[in-house]
Amino acid sequence: MTVKRIVANIATSSVQELQSFYTDVFDLDVVMDMGWIATLASGENAPVQISFASEGGSGTPVPDLSIEVDDVDAVYARAQKAGHAIFYPLTDEPWGVRRFYLYDPAGKLLNVLAHNA
Repeated sequence: MTVKRIVANIATSSVQELQSFYTDVFDLDVVMDMGWIATLASGENAPVQISFASEGGSGTPVPDLSIEVDDVDAVYARAQKAGHAIFYPLTDEPWGVRRFYLYDPAGKLLNVLAHNA
């Protein structure tokens, strides 16, 4: 048996607001929109992962979602320019990632990261 996909489902009363946030900040594509549910995806083949944590590292809370990007500095700048509140600033962590935290419009804490080269 192989797990083919794990989907994060975020409850919201404003599907369009969240859809706009994730397409604007992360350049995700809308692959399904039925009004009451919208599914976004990247064109990349993302590995299936699920993590369990007692903290988020460096004294941060456990994020609701971790989103790995190829250019975390660009996403950080885009989020700041759009006026999204940054919860944890862009930081080079001792375990080899560069990341920041922000909240989405549904109140979910996002860990946005890139692995250091």
